[in-house]
Amino acid sequence: MGKNKSYLYLAVIIVLIVGLSGCTSRQQADGAKLNSITIGVQPSTHQVAEMIAMDKGWWQDTFSKYGITKTEDKLFPSGPPEMQAMLGGELDIAYVGAAPAISAISKGLDAKIVAAVQISGSALVLKPELADNYKGPKDLIGKKIATFPSGSIQDSVLKHWLKQNNIDPDKDLRIVAMGPGDAITAIEAGNIDGTFLPAPSPSKIELDKKGKMVELSGTMWPDHACCVIVVSGKLIREYPDMVKEIINTHIKATEYIYSDTDDAKKICAKKIKLSEEVIDYSLEHWDGAWITDPNEITDSVLSFAKVQYDLGYIEKMPKQEDLFDMSFYNQIQSVPQ
Repeated sequence: MGKNKSYLYLAVIIVLIVGLSGCTSRQQADGAKLNSITIGVQPSTHQVAEMIAMDKGWWQDTFSKYGITKTEDKLFPSGPPEMQAMLGGELDIAYVGAAPAISAISKGLDAKIVAAVQISGSALVLKPELADNYKGPKDLIGKKIATFPSGSIQDSVLKHWLKQNNIDPDKDLRIVAMGPGDAITAIEAGNIDGTFLPAPSPSKIELDKKGKMVELSGTMWPDHACCVIVVSGKLIREYPDMVKEIINTHIKATEYIYSDTDDAKKICAKKIKLSEEVIDYSLEHWDGAWITDPNEITDSVLSFAKVQYDLGYIEKMPKQEDLFDMSFYNQIQSVPQ
């Protein structure tokens, strides 16, 4: 009996040691001090709010009060690789198209959309000789068109629009995946027939006289959602006050675009290394608008999810609550500013 008690005591001690060590390791993991923030962004006028907040030091001001000592942003050519980086733990926040966010969240990304950034704002550009004779989508049959990779806003809008016009995007023309730099180079070298890209890339091609805009994305899919802010689940759960500050900074930067557009253009031109002439021309000829309220885009985002489901990009239809956490934005708006 004494021997059995000894074994029992030993077993209890082992369980306690294992339990305590597990608890300690979890506490260390969960309590690890967050000292840096990385934001994903793309070289587009769509996401100029992020660039303004970085240029003005507003992001650093936002995060420093939480003990963050390093704030940086990373530039990505399009949404899909940006979301791959976030899936890999490289980003805390992403300014990104709603469509790649849907794909990533559906594949297990621990994150939510917390604010809107912008609507519409892309354009179909064809080589000048094709643009001069363009009458509608049927003229794209047999052509080679470059756009962002599968699962992006541009890929989704283009394929949805083609299917609505009884054109099979997989059989009736060739759609190739390219980032903005490669697509501009390809059409200007005559290697493709057209591009479907976000601003300001269509304006760069048009100003270089290598192509002409023939369709704006807002006519292909009226008032479609485009860019959003995606925030990691870790920040949402562990730093809810910081998430509110992120949204407040985004609202401030978005308002600045409208209040000092000339300075916003300069900041954008510097960030994405294009001339102010291109940025200015782009904003004169795009159909986009900068917004912040996620409540304005929920229906459109769910429509994107349906398109992605139909295209086979995601395995099941997400619900609004799977994609969005609008509680932060709604709390901000309910408090007098």
